[in-house]
Amino acid sequence: MRKKIVAGNWKMNKFLTEGIQLTVDILVELERNPPKHTVILCPPFIHLSELSKVLKECSFIKIGAQNCYYKDSGAFTGEVSVPMLASLGIDYVITGHSERRQLFFETDEIIAQKVKAILAHGLKPIFCCGEPLDVREKNEHLNYVSNQVQKSLFNLSQQEIKSVVIAYEPIWAIGTGVNASPEQAQEMHLFIRNLLKEKFGNESADLTTILYGGSVKSENAATLFSKPDVDGGLIGGASLQASEFMKIVRSLPN
Repeated sequence: MRKKIVAGNWKMNKFLTEGIQLTVDILVELERNPPKHTVILCPPFIHLSELSKVLKECSFIKIGAQNCYYKDSGAFTGEVSVPMLASLGIDYVITGHSERRQLFFETDEIIAQKVKAILAHGLKPIFCCGEPLDVREKNEHLNYVSNQVQKSLFNLSQQEIKSVVIAYEPIWAIGTGVNASPEQAQEMHLFIRNLLKEKFGNESADLTTILYGGSVKSENAATLFSKPDVDGGLIGGASLQASEFMKIVRSLPN
């Protein structure tokens, strides 16, 4: 059975004290009734060390980084390597997010190198893919996402792909208040899973967690999560409020 996940991507939000308080609020609530699925918090880099201490004894909340560089060390001012993240006990790393692609010009080839580096050091990548609005309107979204998946993941081995989490995030739905319908999300998730089946076989594809991201709120989470190939969510703005995030976490069937 594949893992169900709700991950919160805080993006560039929250001072350190605010992040600690948000984490504590989430931890206290979840300790009352621990979920059977995995919850991941992905704060800015400055939070990672302190939050790893706060969550040291917690088995059901994992920590993820929002980015990494693919080199282990060197003269790369401003970057953070995967070994550095591993030294803090970080479990997951987001890569391929549309904001990294669009604002920081990360290519599929760069993302492929990041995925390999993350896996090489025993962490799990949360690989993001998704199409812009003009591609969706031209009905070219399946081909667009297929190219992203193939260029960044098809160089992996059958064993490596088992550690990858995929997040489908249509760009036109990120932070816009407009989310893909449950049917649109299911269509793409099934399409991605079938791509994996063709390349890596049925077992690997069936075990791969595929999350939906894009204006997920407590009001629409349960309907999205009810679809058979939607294994949870990568949550943006709604993850910044403990009460709202907890409603989304509780919307995912155990």
